[in-house]
Amino acid sequence: MSKFDRLLVYAVLLASGLALFACRGRQTKDKYTDTATSGFISISADESFRRIVQQEIDVFESIYTMAGIDPIYASEVDAINLLLKDSVRLTVSTRRLTDAEKAGLEEKKFFPKEFKVASDAIALIVNRQNPDSIISLKDLSRILTGEVTEWSELYPGSKLGKLQLVFDNPNSSTVRYAIDSICRGRPLAGSLHAQKSNAEVIDFVSQSPSAIGVIGVSWVGSESDSTNLSFSDRVTVMAVSREEKATEQNSYKPFQAYMALGDYPLMRDVYVILTDPRSGLASGFSTFLASDRGQRIILRAGLMPATQNVRIVNVRDNL
Repeated sequence: MSKFDRLLVYAVLLASGLALFACRGRQTKDKYTDTATSGFISISADESFRRIVQQEIDVFESIYTMAGIDPIYASEVDAINLLLKDSVRLTVSTRRLTDAEKAGLEEKKFFPKEFKVASDAIALIVNRQNPDSIISLKDLSRILTGEVTEWSELYPGSKLGKLQLVFDNPNSSTVRYAIDSICRGRPLAGSLHAQKSNAEVIDFVSQSPSAIGVIGVSWVGSESDSTNLSFSDRVTVMAVSREEKATEQNSYKPFQAYMALGDYPLMRDVYVILTDPRSGLASGFSTFLASDRGQRIILRAGLMPATQNVRIVNVRDNL
């Protein structure tokens, strides 16, 4: 029997008011009858975390076979708006709610809870034909704001020509991070290329020698390397420096060791935002995300867990 069939049968049992219902959920005045480990809900998530969230859902549903979670992957703006409109009771985002957003929810008798589940890194990727793979934060900011438009302006002798700056979505958390944390509020260059997803950014950069892409680190890990000590061979991941001039010695790639030690400079927090007043399935899933098993999935995806301790051992010298 498929998961859909199980959920359908379960819904029929709920509607019929059988005694079994008392064990799995409770009837309420509204349409919600899910419990912490059963029922069916939709959640929203920043598209940047599609891979991780889907892995978390797959494991959760394998453990709790009467639970079904339908993820809506969208830009950060749209994902949070779904929560504010009460279309979902849980969202995964890289920002907290504003005071105005919290006040609006509280007027509707929803009292949101927010907690950190991971630390993510922003990765910079270039085409494999690009010989330049280190960059300073200062020069990155100059690219993002349009002050620098040619590769030769940063790397004399470069023959790659005009820079092509690529993001996943104009309303994405990655764009917001670039404006707020790298450009210090200055707008991005008007010539940037906006794709529909992180996967499309990788496709674009892998086919465009002059491109530089900005994406979440979970998308650049090598699927064949369970140790997270290598990246995808489709693109080159750049090393980033906080110093005025980037060198091989002061630049770091977004390996987990450098993320944990604070050496890699492009980091952001990942939050779960919850508006579930009855401790239903949304609450159950959020508890799983913060659990040991949920945090191990985050670790395997290349991010840093927020609720579990991490040991750094045997880091290779050539990282």
